[in-house]
Amino acid sequence: MTERFTDTLIQASEPTWTQAVEHRFVTELHAGTVSDAVMAYYLVQDHRFLDSFLTLLGAAIASADTFDARLRFGRFAGTISGEENTYFLRAFESLGVTEEDRAAIPNAEPTTGFQSIMKEAAATRSYAAVLAVLNVAEGLYCDWATRAPEALPPNFVHAEWIVLHNNPEFREFVAFLASELDRVGPTAPDICHDFFLRAVALELDFFDAAYEGGRG
Repeated sequence: MTERFTDTLIQASEPTWTQAVEHRFVTELHAGTVSDAVMAYYLVQDHRFLDSFLTLLGAAIASADTFDARLRFGRFAGTISGEENTYFLRAFESLGVTEEDRAAIPNAEPTTGFQSIMKEAAATRSYAAVLAVLNVAEGLYCDWATRAPEALPPNFVHAEWIVLHNNPEFREFVAFLASELDRVGPTAPDICHDFFLRAVALELDFFDAAYEGGRG
């Protein structure tokens, strides 16, 4: 049986991929023990991806080679703009993070790195490059979220962040992303490896930064 292209990318990214999905932040998130300071810092930084991420999804819509793919990306952009953004705002309120607080917190280095790589991938106008970054941004999160225990943490800030990345619709979208990269990635293996590996490294750095910035 031929190995899937996405599997070869994950294998090439090891051990960084596994270090990210088994990170202290993930373990504590599953247990509901992430401190408010670390969670607040993490969410402030993650929320700053939305603009660049929507740009990346726009590039996916523009560069996709099928109408069905464009529809899927369009629907997902609506989810990010609506349900996920609403979660952020509710979480900030619960954690006591004001708009002034958010504005005063500088970007962590991995945050700037993610914003840059998303815009860089979008600027290539390469569907394969866009998919490589999306498969990390969504696939790695789906991986750690599906490892969560059945009993979710009592705090919605923790629980809903897990559920946003482990629900039938999201898992279906991640499977779609993988199938698309399996289909078009082999035509541009070098660019896919480059973007994929850099994005995985940023994911691990991002989790580390949550504790450095949140002083956890």
